[in-house]
Amino acid sequence: MLAGAALSFVAGVALAQPPAAERPADRPAGRPASAAQAESKKPDAATAEPNAGVLFKPEHFESEGVVTVEGQAIPYRAVAGTIVVHPRGWDDAARKEAAPGPGANLGAGGNPEAEAAMFYTAYFKKGAPAADRPITFIYNGGPGSSTMWLHLGAWGPKRIVTADNGAHTPAAPYSLVNNSYSMMDVSDMVFIDAPGAGFSRIAGRDKEKAFWGVDEDGAAFTQFILAFLSQYGRWNSPKYLFGESYGTPRSAVLINNLETGEDVDFNGVILLSQILNFALSVDGAENNPGSDQAYITALPTYAASAWARKLVPGAPATIEAYMKEVEDFATGDYAVALQKGSELDPAKKRQIAERYAHYTGLPAAYVLRADLRITGGEFEKELQVDQGLTTGRLDTRFSGPDLDPLSKEASYDPQSSALSSAYVSAFNDYARKTLGYGEGKVFKPSVNVFRFWDNNHTPPGRGGGSPRAMLNVMPDLANAMKQNPGLKVMLLGGYYDLATPFYEGWYEMHHLPMPDNLQPNISYHYYESGHMVYAKESSLKAMHDDVAAFISKTHGTAH
Repeated sequence: MLAGAALSFVAGVALAQPPAAERPADRPAGRPASAAQAESKKPDAATAEPNAGVLFKPEHFESEGVVTVEGQAIPYRAVAGTIVVHPRGWDDAARKEAAPGPGANLGAGGNPEAEAAMFYTAYFKKGAPAADRPITFIYNGGPGSSTMWLHLGAWGPKRIVTADNGAHTPAAPYSLVNNSYSMMDVSDMVFIDAPGAGFSRIAGRDKEKAFWGVDEDGAAFTQFILAFLSQYGRWNSPKYLFGESYGTPRSAVLINNLETGEDVDFNGVILLSQILNFALSVDGAENNPGSDQAYITALPTYAASAWARKLVPGAPATIEAYMKEVEDFATGDYAVALQKGSELDPAKKRQIAERYAHYTGLPAAYVLRADLRITGGEFEKELQVDQGLTTGRLDTRFSGPDLDPLSKEASYDPQSSALSSAYVSAFNDYARKTLGYGEGKVFKPSVNVFRFWDNNHTPPGRGGGSPRAMLNVMPDLANAMKQNPGLKVMLLGGYYDLATPFYEGWYEMHHLPMPDNLQPNISYHYYESGHMVYAKESSLKAMHDDVAAFISKTHGTAH
């Protein structure tokens, strides 16, 4: 999946960031001036008037349907359309003062000369009062991915049928079926494509700079959600965010923007396949020597992948029991060995390598040659190298022929190759024939944002900004939880996900900079699947039940 492959690239982009942002010469790095300190407590509130498009006009196409979820027939109204948003810093009042009449003078009043039409599909349960009915804003990641994956794979009223046993899904015709695990039994849903992806579009001068960056992306989604709440009268509805992959750091930025910048509290945030601190990515970890935590948090996923392929002699019968054993080793003897660096005793190093090899199915000699530090790409290439197979990255249950038998790391992701055609074909067909949207338009499953992506991020409390060697939005989520102590967070993950290893998310949550008494607000659920947990039907059912219970418990009203 391009969305998953993009995550490793983001980590690489972060490494290439400049050492400091532009700032006044009299202001030390990381120390805002006193005036800035007063303004740094909250993000800037949105001042852009929604749908006041010059280059784009909002669109709206309606349809109807019925979905049956666990035996309950739910009639719904669907809306496919766009909401026009502007870059952060765009001031609608300044533009009206400078150009009071209609026209194409987008940049009047000193505004950025760019705008975006963000595509969405909303599903509303018929006959449900808005004040009693939760609404969930849903998006994939990338960055640069459309949201067709969660739309057709997890939560929409129709579900794409794909091979869920690690095999390549055969070519068309594909089958869309009633989604018995749709979220419609507990919440209305809004699937959102990021600016430039899917049916979303960006235009104008410096359009990429205006929308493609951590904070720029967060500002666009903030504007979209505020506009949607007004357009559909959902300000008083229980509200949730659901993000997958890069959608999880987006959620951290977004929930902090909404709660502390816009004073709009949410009931819950649901994070699927999480990465908040990109220094913990095991993709490219060799580029950050001296920092070993990524190897530690990835090890349980390596071991789970070997366990699933029955490569671990005498392993416990259940994945849960095996993970507990491996986590203890990873955070204990293995972590201590890595910390010793070159002072590690050779005999002890061999002992650690042999235990590592036992847990992961890799040869001990290979582990030693790698200095006990194996990246995700190396594991994917080495696990089945004797069979000429590459192991999947987004889901290690998948395999495919090696593209380059002599490469050091995996050259592609077999899971992405196995599923992508089904999603792209089915969504194009569904959008045009069922939703009635897309005539004369090209659907972009993903866009390559990385030439322009700005990884600099202003964390909470830093009015002047504080660039990092690696993106880390853990402070954003922690700040939102501190300022709204009632906010509940749910973390979902797959044991076989090497794009965002499940234990990495667990580690991040247990290191959030917030009081310990807020930790019970976080719940955890893991599944025998990969990055796209929903690619395995039994895991999708379990995830649906967990999410439905979370929403039912936290929204405080009857639905």
